[in-house]
Amino acid sequence: MEGSVVMNAGEGPNSYFRNSKLQGKFSDAAKVLLMNSIQESLDLKNPRKVFSIADLGCSTGPNTFSCVDTLIQVVQQKYNNTLAPDHIPEFHVFFNDQVGNDFNTLFKALPSYRQYMAAAGVPGSFYGRLFPRSSMNLIHSATSLHFLQRVPEGVMNKDSPSWNKGRITYAKSQTQVVIAFRDQFFRRLERFPESQVRGTSPWWIIGNLNGWQARRYIASRGKSYSYHVMLR
Repeated sequence: MEGSVVMNAGEGPNSYFRNSKLQGKFSDAAKVLLMNSIQESLDLKNPRKVFSIADLGCSTGPNTFSCVDTLIQVVQQKYNNTLAPDHIPEFHVFFNDQVGNDFNTLFKALPSYRQYMAAAGVPGSFYGRLFPRSSMNLIHSATSLHFLQRVPEGVMNKDSPSWNKGRITYAKSQTQVVIAFRDQFFRRLERFPESQVRGTSPWWIIGNLNGWQARRYIASRGKSYSYHVMLR
C-alpha cells in the first residue's frame, strides 16, 4: 500500500479535480493561522533573492494553487513591511505528491497568471526526505497529513487482537483496532517534520489537518520551524 494510494486522476466527474471543494474549505479556514504565523515569525535578517516554497500533498489542484497564492502574498507583504520594495524575492514553487499522482492534470491547470517564476513536481512520500539540505524556505501541507502511509500492523492479521475483519475503516471497530490506527497516525505525524526540517533554510514547515481546534508547535534543533496542526 505504501506510496500507491492517490486521488482520482483526470478532470472527469469522479476526479479529485472536480470533487475537492470540502478540502478547499478546510484550507481556507486555516489561512488566517498561516498568515499570522508568517507575519509574526518570518525572519528577514538574511533576505533571499529566490524564495522556495513546497506544497506537500498537492494532488491535482485547484486547492494547492490557492494555498500557494496565499503563502506568496503574505511573504511579499512581510518583505514590503520590513524591507525596501526592491528586496522582494522571486518565488520558486515545488508541488509534491505520491509517485502515482496525476501531475499532468496538475500542471495543465497551472494558473496563467501566477506570482512565481518557476514550478516543479516532486514525486515521493512526504514522510521521507524530499529536498536537498537547506534548499527550502517554506514547506506547507494542507488536508493531507491525516492520510496514513500504510495499513497499521495487525489490522490485516487474523491472529492479531487488532484484526479489522477486512474492513477499510476503523469506524465501529473494536478498541484495539482504533488504537492501532491512532498509534500509526501519531507515529507518522511525529516523523513528518523530522523528515522535512533538513530541507528548510531556516524557515518553517506548516501543516494542517481537518479539525476544529488549532494548536501551534515550535521546535528548534539548530534550525527553527513552526508547525501548525488543525486538530479535531
